[in-house]
This record gives sequence, structure tokens and C-alpha cells, in this order.
Amino acid sequence: MVEVQSRVAAELDRLAPVLDSLGEAFAAVGEELHLVGGPVRDAMLGRSHHDLDFTTSATPDVSERILARWGEACWDVGRAFGTIGARRGDWQVEVTTYRSESYDPDSRKPQVQFGDSLAGDLGRRDFTINAMAVSVPGRAFEDPFGGLVDLAHRTIRTPGAPELSFGDDPLRMMRAARFAAQLGFTVAPEVVAAMTAMAERIEIISAERVRDELVKLICAPYPRLGLTLLVDTGLADRVLPELPALRLERDEHHRHKDVYEHTLTVLEQAIDLEERLGSRPDFIARFASLMHDVGKPRTRRFLEDGTVTFHHHDVVGAKLTRKRMRALKFSNDEVAAVSSLVELHLRFHGYGSGEWTDAAVRRYVRDAGDQLARLHVLTRADCTTRNQRKADRLRRAYDDLEQRIERLSAQEELASIRPDLDGNQIMELLGIPAGREVGEAYRHLLELRLDRGPMSEEEAREALLTWWSSR
Repeated sequence: MVEVQSRVAAELDRLAPVLDSLGEAFAAVGEELHLVGGPVRDAMLGRSHHDLDFTTSATPDVSERILARWGEACWDVGRAFGTIGARRGDWQVEVTTYRSESYDPDSRKPQVQFGDSLAGDLGRRDFTINAMAVSVPGRAFEDPFGGLVDLAHRTIRTPGAPELSFGDDPLRMMRAARFAAQLGFTVAPEVVAAMTAMAERIEIISAERVRDELVKLICAPYPRLGLTLLVDTGLADRVLPELPALRLERDEHHRHKDVYEHTLTVLEQAIDLEERLGSRPDFIARFASLMHDVGKPRTRRFLEDGTVTFHHHDVVGAKLTRKRMRALKFSNDEVAAVSSLVELHLRFHGYGSGEWTDAAVRRYVRDAGDQLARLHVLTRADCTTRNQRKADRLRRAYDDLEQRIERLSAQEELASIRPDLDGNQIMELLGIPAGREVGEAYRHLLELRLDRGPMSEEEAREALLTWWSSR
């Protein structure tokens, strides 16, 4: 406890330029101001914030007048929810009037009502670890719901009955899973029970809000914890049904892996390889790892000898991935990137012991496009065999493929492969106008480029004329 107090005191000293000046500005007009939520929680965990959340007795109009004088910039995009924002130097603050909010059974939008006390405001927050406050400028600590104890026990619990909390805002069920993934905490049994009983309520929440929570969960340090909770409570059946569908029943001879557990292991192994991508966390690589085998339930077949096959699960999985990501309102670029990785994740397994021609290596790079680095990560992460000899063989084979790609790239600029003649040269040589035939000629030269590697202009012209005359 002494250590926690020391951490909090140090963080509050660091925040003093904001806390003291802003607290005094609100106090000068007779209003209360309290630092709340994540900044208080994370101060106890030894983490720093530059974006600070406050709650106040002041109305939004009063908050806006104070913040307009205090900050270098001020905005009111959250006014309907009682929130006014401001920036001063490197600090960004949001000040929200004491409030309570709830959902109609069939509504996606909260009904906001302003409150009149700090205790009432903290009581409507999602979890006890986020329902602690520090009054400013006096720095009095407020913890009416035992958040400090739950923080010490690494437990996620709601301030009141979880059924009431999730009834007010069903997205809090996903936030419970997200905080488990971010903090490595355990969710209290009564909270898990309420999530299970009320899972269908998540369907009233907009796809965009669900997507945002899912992204935060997947990009957290411990995504397996959050994802497992979503699956076990039935929430995943409604927001990401492809994941629980991976819990295939084993065949009686146990001749295929547990696809669900394999998938979570691939995700964790991809995270371990993220340093190859230059930034952490990388949502595209992580989500591709999570979705790479979602085509298996649709393609599973039992053969007469008892073996199990999943033919074309890469193609089927890519289609399912596109459909799910569009339903969750991901951008077109994100959908294209993840579905491409899912579709390509088996391509390497045709490499064998390095029998691919240079043409096959060029096509591998061409098809991966700007996702090549992520494809390297996904393919390596997809090896979860316990057979160390097999794992070493696959690693050496992929090392060899990457080295060949590197050598060819240095020689041929693989990342920007294009034919040795452009469209204007094709039209001039063949004496044809722009149109379908130019496109056919261009694609023919591109295939030659992939098969043979770079050609001189003279060789390309001769090859094009030969193809043209043979038509």
C-alpha cells in the first residue's frame, strides 16, 4: 500500500501544472473538480497519462467558459454527454458534468441525465477500478466502491450489480474483456455470470463501437484472456462468431489439432514476432492471425481412412473474413489487408525444401504486395507443432525463402515488378490504340517478367511481337 501511495503521489506531482491550475479555476466559481477514471487507476499501476479525464459539478456551459480561458484550444463535440475538451501544451483534458446514463431496451444511444454528486457519478461508471477519483486542487482520494482493493487483487468488478450496469450500457461487457486483456486481470465470477446471461444485449450496440472495443482488446498485451472471456460468455457468438466456431469436435482418432487453441497460440506467436514489423502492436497482423483458419469449419471433411481435410479453407476463410470485417465497419484498406493475408497464409507450404523456381518466388512477392512483411510473420507464427524436428525444418525453409526474396529483390526490385515495356511502348510497337488488347499485352509481358526475370527492351519487344503474331 505504501508503494501505491508513493506512485500516486509522484504521478500527481507530475500532473500538478494541470491539476492545480484547473482545480483552482473551477473552485474560484464554486464548482467541484475531480480527476477520475483511467488516470487515477494507472497512477496506482505506475503508468503515466497526458490525456486526463475530470468530472465536475459544473454545467457544460460553465466548464466551457473556464476551459476557454485556461486552454490554448477548446472544443465541445461531447456537449450532448456533458463533456467539454481542451488542450494546453502537451496536455489534453476532458471535463464531464456529473452524470448518469442508461439505454432503452431497443436503443443504441444512451439517454444522458446530469447528476448532482461525485458518488452518484462514480456509481454509474463501468468498473470499480475506474470509479476512483482525486479531488483537485486538494488531492483528496475518493473510493466509495473499493476500487483500490480490486486493483490490489487484480479483479474487474462493477460498482453495483453487474446486471444493472450492463443493462445501462451493454458495451461494458466487452469492456470487461478488454480490460482483462489490457491489464491481465481476472473478471469477478458474478460479472462473468451476468455477461453470460445478458450476452444478447450486445446486439443493440452499434457495429462501430463493438469494433473499437475489439481492436483495443486484440492490440492489448494479453488478448487471449479477453478473447477467451468473449467466447466462454457467448459474446463472441454475436460479435465474432467465426472464433467460437473454431472449437471443432475432435475426430475419434484425434487426428487434427484443436483449431481454436491453435489459433490463439498463433496469435500469441505473431505478437512475439511483431518487432519485425517495426511497430507494436500491429492490429492487421494480429487480426489475420486470429482469422487465418476461420474457413476450416466450413471445409472440414472426414475421409474413409479417418483422416481430416480442410481443402480450400484459405479461400473460404478470406471470404468469411471480408464479410465479418465489413459487418464491423472496418475500412476497405483494413479489410483488403487482413483478407489477403488469410488467403495467402498457406502459400508457403508449397515451398517444400526450396524447390520453388525464381518465378514462383516472384509471384509470392507480387501476390503479397505491401503485406509481405506481415505474411512473413503470419506464416512463421502458424507453426505450432510440438515436433521440434518439424518446427526446425519449417523455420529453416522459411529462412531460405526470405533470403531468396532478399537476393532477388536486390537484383530486380521485386516490390515494384512491372513489365519491361509500358503501355505507350506496347501501342507504338503493335500499332494499336488504347483498349482491351493493350491490357492483354501488358499482362502477357508481366507474366514473362515473373517467369524470366528482367529482360532488355529488345528482348521484350521480340517476345511481344512473337506473342502478337501467334494470336
